[in-house]
Amino acid sequence: MLKTLFLERSKMEIGKVIGQVVSTVKDEALPKTSLLLIEILQFDEKNKVEKRTTQVAADTLGAGDDEWVLLVRGSSARMATGSTKSPIDLHIVGIIDNITAYKKSLYQK
Repeated sequence: MLKTLFLERSKMEIGKVIGQVVSTVKDEALPKTSLLLIEILQFDEKNKVEKRTTQVAADTLGAGDDEWVLLVRGSSARMATGSTKSPIDLHIVGIIDNITAYKKSLYQK
């Protein structure tokens, strides 16, 4: 059974950038931003990283391959783009430098 690093009701998640998505034909409501392929991460009971799903996220910060990022979903993701009418559902709001939990380092950039 997996446990999340953050509280269940939290809207933030952790992910790892694994690639880019290029789309030359887009809906007009989609903001002009980079689209990155993200592996959503969770941690098991021994704080070992478990990969859950792969999704596309909007990126306005310039995250690169293999970087761990902080993500928001839904209305929080749309607000991060500056438009509540944007069709964005997942947005990168931070590039993570390090993560520690239970006095153990889980990630170091």
